[in-house]
Amino acid sequence: MKPEFKQKAIRSYVIRGGRITVAQKKAFDRYWPHFGLSLFDGPLDMAATFGREAPVVLEIGFGMGESLLTMSQAEADKNFIGIEVHPPGVGSLINNAGKAEVSNLRVYMADAVDVLDDCIADNSLDRFQLYFPDPWHKKKHNKRRIVQPAFIERIKAKLKPGGVIHMATDWEAYAEHMMEVLSAAPGLENCAGEYLFAERPEYRPITKFEQRGERLGHGVWDLLFRKTPA
Repeated sequence: MKPEFKQKAIRSYVIRGGRITVAQKKAFDRYWPHFGLSLFDGPLDMAATFGREAPVVLEIGFGMGESLLTMSQAEADKNFIGIEVHPPGVGSLINNAGKAEVSNLRVYMADAVDVLDDCIADNSLDRFQLYFPDPWHKKKHNKRRIVQPAFIERIKAKLKPGGVIHMATDWEAYAEHMMEVLSAAPGLENCAGEYLFAERPEYRPITKFEQRGERLGHGVWDLLFRKTPA
């Protein structure tokens, strides 16, 4: 079954250009039936999908998928779900995951808001990840940032009590924006302390992009917030 898209006016992404390679195209033919999830299948049965009960980690916007694949291999005791709309990135991830015979990873190629609303049950996620989203750094474009109060409320509803929201960005202004939005959200507590950024958890790999930024003196800010019991 091939990836599908559900049309809605509000999107959590902007589709980027990029040519899909022959290997990535072949990956869809070979590996999508195993790794791919369909928006139109409705609510996701985690246990049936993964063949086991285990903590669930969901990541939005995994890019080319290197870090998500690394995490799924390093944390074999967890089930991972990735959401991405960029076909080359999805093709690259499922190609590498297929070759590595990874069993605890599944992928949606659809809008994240649609997936959250239609497929992910409330109180079902143990960790939510959003790494290096588009900062929309021009002030007139700030409203396009995915991290907004309504989005955080949507994510919070999907987390189990005690579940964690983990975000990272290399734009200081966006880091401050994330901090303000997360700190203002009821039912969330900052794991590092009030208005403090967190140390990078060991489970989050340092990407090549991040390594390049560090060499150029760019900072990276991690935010960890936990859903408090109702």
